[in-house]
Amino acid sequence: MYLQLQLPEGQIPEFFSLYGVEKLPLFWQPFYSFPFTIFAVFAIPTLVAAILGYLVFRNRIRGVYFSILTQAALIVFFNFFNGQQKLINGTNGLKTDTSLLFGVQVSDIKVQTTFYICTILLLLGGYALCRWLTSGRLGRLLVAIRDDEPRLRFSGYDPTGYKVFVFAISAGLAGIAGALYTVQSGIITPKSMDVAFSIEMVIWVAVGGRATLVGAIAGALIVNFAKTFLSEQFPAFWLFFQGALFLLVVTVLPSGLLGLLSSDTVLWLRSRLGFPPKVSTYPSLEEDLEVQYERQNLRD
Repeated sequence: MYLQLQLPEGQIPEFFSLYGVEKLPLFWQPFYSFPFTIFAVFAIPTLVAAILGYLVFRNRIRGVYFSILTQAALIVFFNFFNGQQKLINGTNGLKTDTSLLFGVQVSDIKVQTTFYICTILLLLGGYALCRWLTSGRLGRLLVAIRDDEPRLRFSGYDPTGYKVFVFAISAGLAGIAGALYTVQSGIITPKSMDVAFSIEMVIWVAVGGRATLVGAIAGALIVNFAKTFLSEQFPAFWLFFQGALFLLVVTVLPSGLLGLLSSDTVLWLRSRLGFPPKVSTYPSLEEDLEVQYERQNLRD
């Protein structure tokens, strides 16, 4: 919206005239400001997710029901934005490649290179933020919520606030990613809110390795590289390869590719090569929870 408004004074985006809109809608006007736009990229998704997350987690909705609810919300948002032709050009979306940013066209190679560098830096910043959030006392609470939420609740903690917090932060990071995706792809449409795209992100994490931050990054890179290569070489069949990859990971490698690094075979190989044993802060997913608690009681 900010890029669409980079026009001579008094003009409004061209698509408005197609639907008989002569005056810029009120909610567009704050996006004349670049600082407000940068703030809104993170704040608006965070606020929406915090409200939705509170309503969901307060009622203790989890597991498959939580997945169904989030996908249903996605469909609601898709249908809403898809039908707002007069306000945001609806199904046609908003183009950014021909817009100007500080007087330079967004599609210019220098601008795109700058966005690429910003993407890398923000990826590192996002990783550092998540690493910090998952360390210390907060990190231990998040692991406890993941592994055995009822037991944590019986210990006197209310997981709702923690879950809403993490859900909101993840939405803020997704907002930043969406802004970078938009300016580098050249257009944004409601099609980007497709359920298949949402499921594809789950595949990234599953392939890289669940319960690991590096796994999410590695999975996104691997799957998208494979997607680009296979869609060019096998345009009619590449979706079958993607589905087969997901099935392979779920059935054979439930911990993802990074899960191989903690397998007994690799540990044996590391010991033979003289590497020191790996020390994990948190217990592995493969261990039985009761065994973990028993070990902790023995240490206490």
